[in-house]
Amino acid sequence: MPNFIIINKKIKNFKKKIIISGDKSISIRWVLFASLANGKSKAKNLLISEDVLAAIKAIKKLGIKTTFVKNTCTIYGNGIEGYNYKKNIVINAENSGTLGRLILGFLVNTKYPIKLIGDKSLSKRDFKRISDPLQKFGAKIKLTNKKNLPLTIMGSSNLKPIKYLENKGSAQCKSSVMFSAMRTNGTTIIKAKKSRNHTELLSKYLNLPVHVRVNKNYDEIKVSKIKTIRPLNYNIPSDISSSAFFMVLTVLSNNSELLIKNVNINPSRTGIITILKRMGVKINFINKKIYKGEKIADINIKSTKILKPINSPSKLNNKAIDEFLIIFLVAAKAKGISYFKNLGELNQKESPRLEWGSYILNKMGVKTVTTKNSIKIFGNPNLKINKKIIIKNFLKDHRVFMTSVIAAYSFGGKWKIHDKESINTSFPNFLKIINKIKN
Repeated sequence: MPNFIIINKKIKNFKKKIIISGDKSISIRWVLFASLANGKSKAKNLLISEDVLAAIKAIKKLGIKTTFVKNTCTIYGNGIEGYNYKKNIVINAENSGTLGRLILGFLVNTKYPIKLIGDKSLSKRDFKRISDPLQKFGAKIKLTNKKNLPLTIMGSSNLKPIKYLENKGSAQCKSSVMFSAMRTNGTTIIKAKKSRNHTELLSKYLNLPVHVRVNKNYDEIKVSKIKTIRPLNYNIPSDISSSAFFMVLTVLSNNSELLIKNVNINPSRTGIITILKRMGVKINFINKKIYKGEKIADINIKSTKILKPINSPSKLNNKAIDEFLIIFLVAAKAKGISYFKNLGELNQKESPRLEWGSYILNKMGVKTVTTKNSIKIFGNPNLKINKKIIIKNFLKDHRVFMTSVIAAYSFGGKWKIHDKESINTSFPNFLKIINKIKN
């Protein structure tokens, strides 16, 4: 099968109800927590993507048994010190920054050196931002070119607690330090810029010695050594980052409405909801509930005839960091100039996404002014595309692919979008759901 998709027709109006795959951030964290639990942990609706499967392969390398039966994954944890592995093992994080950074926190007291590798895209990303604090605990980490994968980590049996300032808003770095602290005698104190808090919520649900004091701009997190983790059975909610593509498709389509079932609406992830509402989009949460600390709801969204531009507040950046590419498409149809700033973290993702966002819009005929960390988008409410557009060579970044698909179905034109298989890292069912909405 060809590894590209051709789209030459806009999507028609629709009124649909869909279910999205399981949340990737929670899926990976569940795998890692369950690997250290005492006994069997079961998860339903675990995201079956390359990133999550890479996490399962990683814990298998560390001696943890896992099984799949129908829609249920079972992990047989051996306890907090239950990893059992041979010398000279290699763990492949593939394309997953979440796995690559988080698992290092589980390896700070390893007896033997472990090599961590990744694919071409992950190998270009900055791992010095996490190696620096982990080395303060006492682990030894050798990086390629002082900041990249492959790296080798050698743990220490004499870990010391640290004080750590996380000022980039990276939930991956924060979580990795938390996992390291859980293996360390004493109390580690983390001052962390606001970011996703799935690790904190899971820790609270499991009654682990993690204490969070919420402040306006930063959270103070105190983490002490854990003795045991109880088994964790989890019905993984749907992923809001994956839902975002269909939310925007609805917004940009005529006379359309969509209901997305059982979505994780954790407030640290709902920046896209806030931004879309400020741009005039009608969104409602239905059937709200709390599940193991996470807020869950059905999302109802309707198409919008008149979209307002936005001067997007930087305080929303960490709550929407994975959704900005798709938000840019909404700004492309807004009546006026939208401005997004302090987005340098976008270029720390699978590809330099700020550059790619501007590139896609320019291909569509939308004017942008882009710096290293900001973008102005000159919206056109009457935007229609009547030309050929080819999107390729984007480091197989799944969000670049999916954003391009939504642009093609929303604005028209004839698109050839390469690297269709990139969606396997995070959202293998993406095109199937597109087809369900089309038909």
